[in-house]
Amino acid sequence: MKSTNETSKTSRREFVKQSSMMAGGLLAAPLMSHAGYFNSVDDTIKVAVIGCGGRGTGAAMQALLTKQNVKLVAMADAFRDRLDECFNALTDENNEEGNVKSKVTVTEATKFVGFDGYLKAIPLADVVILTTPPGFRPIHFAEAVKQGKHVFMEKPVATDPAGVKKVLETAEIAKQKKLNVVVGLQRHYQNSYRELYKRVQDGMIGDLTSGQVYWNSDGVWVKMREKNQTEMEYQMRNWYYFNWLCGDHINEQHIHNIDVMNWFKGGYPVKAQGMGGRQARTGKDFGEIYDHHFVEFQYADGSIMNSQCRHIKGTYSIVDETLVGTKGTVKCGAAQIVHKGKTLYQYDKKLENNPYQSEHDELFAAIAKGEYKFADADNGAKATMTAIMGRMATYSGEVMEWDKVLNSGISIMPTKFAWDANPPTLPDANGLYPIATPGLTKYFS
Repeated sequence: MKSTNETSKTSRREFVKQSSMMAGGLLAAPLMSHAGYFNSVDDTIKVAVIGCGGRGTGAAMQALLTKQNVKLVAMADAFRDRLDECFNALTDENNEEGNVKSKVTVTEATKFVGFDGYLKAIPLADVVILTTPPGFRPIHFAEAVKQGKHVFMEKPVATDPAGVKKVLETAEIAKQKKLNVVVGLQRHYQNSYRELYKRVQDGMIGDLTSGQVYWNSDGVWVKMREKNQTEMEYQMRNWYYFNWLCGDHINEQHIHNIDVMNWFKGGYPVKAQGMGGRQARTGKDFGEIYDHHFVEFQYADGSIMNSQCRHIKGTYSIVDETLVGTKGTVKCGAAQIVHKGKTLYQYDKKLENNPYQSEHDELFAAIAKGEYKFADADNGAKATMTAIMGRMATYSGEVMEWDKVLNSGISIMPTKFAWDANPPTLPDANGLYPIATPGLTKYFS
């Protein structure tokens, strides 16, 4: 008779193996066994990271810091220097996050560079971490699920409606295969937000009628153009400022706050209208994105979410959500619920967790137990769709409707991925990129 520990290991091995081999049902398993989805005798969960920038490095570190027997076995990035920086950080014994060097078993043979590196890294793993610029997420997610892998992927999960549709389709396949998928909208894994959410669901604030959500800050990094770079390399290096890669900061950052309102509301807006522009961040190094957006999103029941995001230095900074109900108001940053000057609930901030770590802890714990527990991709795609709809509203100055936008087929991705290929948007003779202009930019005739 097997011991409890042996039974647990057998159960987890079978779960990972079955999940990995269900590309076409269990009958496909013999055809796929060559890929080495799970052949470890020591119960190792093998991980590949696709996208080795700052977020990829952080996510890989968090995966390796979980309590499970996790090994990083493969890495892929478009750029060798980014891959090397990530590898060096993860194998640094003095890394302030923790010493995980022994858990990094990546070799030169399992480091893959270029646009197609993901195709070589994914087969080597049980779990795939997708942390490239968001434009690539639909392609990489589809391949990971096709190969039967559990997935952690960062938000947002697309940059255009066509990409969102692809992620939604892939999400259904992941569910059918019982593949765990966690999306890095980490407030869902944060103790204070979870406690606030429970009380909203229990009726403490009555009906949720409106919300104000904010990501107003100084902005982020910028990468200057270097000599001899092709246009594709420059945009890939400076990816935050090009919509096919980033989706604008309303999508890349502000999605967190937008998602909170959707989550607590239990639905997604049916339409959006708003305004925005480039007032301070206007130079050629800032590509084509806006530096401020204001969007009014409307839900089916008429309730409103007012959304602000701004990247302008020297202005008022706030990253928070305030949700208003008929019986109370949720102040998410303060982790409290108030009504008419009275505090109805206050979360003890001493009990707060690190949600970035928790999302990995919970994902890998589920995999280790052989549980199918997480299906975040559908919400991740719809949160992304909300932000994209907001961007299209500010760029055009027109009302955007959910169904029309989602089913529009609009794609802003390149037709070819190569260093000598042209990205979708190109600079003029002065190095300036075309900028969306409300009233002139049209998405629908």
